[in-house]
Amino acid sequence: MKSYRTELDLNDRQVTACLQHAGAARWAYNWGLKRKNEARQLKQKYPTAIDFHKELNALKQVSKDAGGVSWMYEVSKCSAQQALRNLDAAFDRFFAYCKAKKAGKKHLRRVGYPKFKSRNRGVGSFTLTGAIHVTERTIQLPRLGVLRLKEHNYFPTGTMITAATVSERAGRWFVAIRTDETQFAGTTGTETLGVDVGIKHLAVLSDGTVFENPRALKQATSRLRMLQKSVSRKVKGSSNRRKAKVRLAHQHYRVSCVRNDAISKATSAIATRARILGIESLNVAGMMKNHCLARSLADASLAEFHRQLEYKVKWAGGIIVKADRWFASSKTCSKCGVVKDTLLLSERVFRCEACGLEIDRDLNAAINLRNMAASSGATACGDSSSGLKVAPRAVQTKLPSMKQEPNTNQLGGCP
Repeated sequence: MKSYRTELDLNDRQVTACLQHAGAARWAYNWGLKRKNEARQLKQKYPTAIDFHKELNALKQVSKDAGGVSWMYEVSKCSAQQALRNLDAAFDRFFAYCKAKKAGKKHLRRVGYPKFKSRNRGVGSFTLTGAIHVTERTIQLPRLGVLRLKEHNYFPTGTMITAATVSERAGRWFVAIRTDETQFAGTTGTETLGVDVGIKHLAVLSDGTVFENPRALKQATSRLRMLQKSVSRKVKGSSNRRKAKVRLAHQHYRVSCVRNDAISKATSAIATRARILGIESLNVAGMMKNHCLARSLADASLAEFHRQLEYKVKWAGGIIVKADRWFASSKTCSKCGVVKDTLLLSERVFRCEACGLEIDRDLNAAINLRNMAASSGATACGDSSSGLKVAPRAVQTKLPSMKQEPNTNQLGGCP
């Protein structure tokens, strides 16, 4: 399954139709959550999405004055049905989290009880299935008709589309399609690289290549503060406050676009070069607890960088080798292998007292990650699989052997 997302070019009538579909999905989600809460109070079995579908079909036949939802005939039935399925998935995640926490598992991502959706927090989104057709410049969706795309020749035209999700952000409408593809296009690289991510530089490769961090949030902090003050000083419910909120949303959207553009370009450049890539296993949630660095870490979006890097390397046919979370990539000398006891964050240059090596700390960490990936067994003869590997702890402090170079010609056997 592969997803594509681009912006729509809608007229006023189409925007109104999208708002109706998003409102129907939001109403169905809140209605289903209310019914589940009632069942919980009565200590009854939770109704499923299938049960809600039957009730909703019966309510559609009742007029609005009599408490029915006949107005839902104006939108596609898929928007409400998918919202109820999403509600079931939200409860499944919540119960799975509670079960894992009760079993004593640690390092779990917190999942809260599902909450009601409010129009004040955004328009939301809706998902459509069925007959979806894509051309070079348009997309045809059920009940919405033919919608123009701002980006031409982006969606694939020869693949099967299983679903389409329409969403809104900062006054812009987007559509994401989910396709079922048998093979991803990509060019496999030929290099063994290590990549170290950070705040000062977005990423540093083991060969010295540096991808700069745009610091999008830091650059826009002053303007965001000014726009936020403008919103807070307007009367609630007034047109001026609504306009100020739109301006603030546009600025936040611009910040995310700058950040995502830098991450996408950097990860694509790395994926086209690397056949074997060594990366760190970062505990970003734990790092965010440092309030002195939390904003800078969020601005760098390290988890998103690793997420994109992993799937792009897999699509290209390469191998990702993850170091253990406690692998001292920054404290280890890339020349002699001596590990320092302490290394302050302010020390941007790594100095080894044993061999006298002086090197940038990020470059030193990237070289150690490359050495770890080269000696992890991913380059062993006969290893023909691609994907994600975790280096065993035994090889994480071992420098690559000088007697045999890693196989960079084929992953399926010896050259």
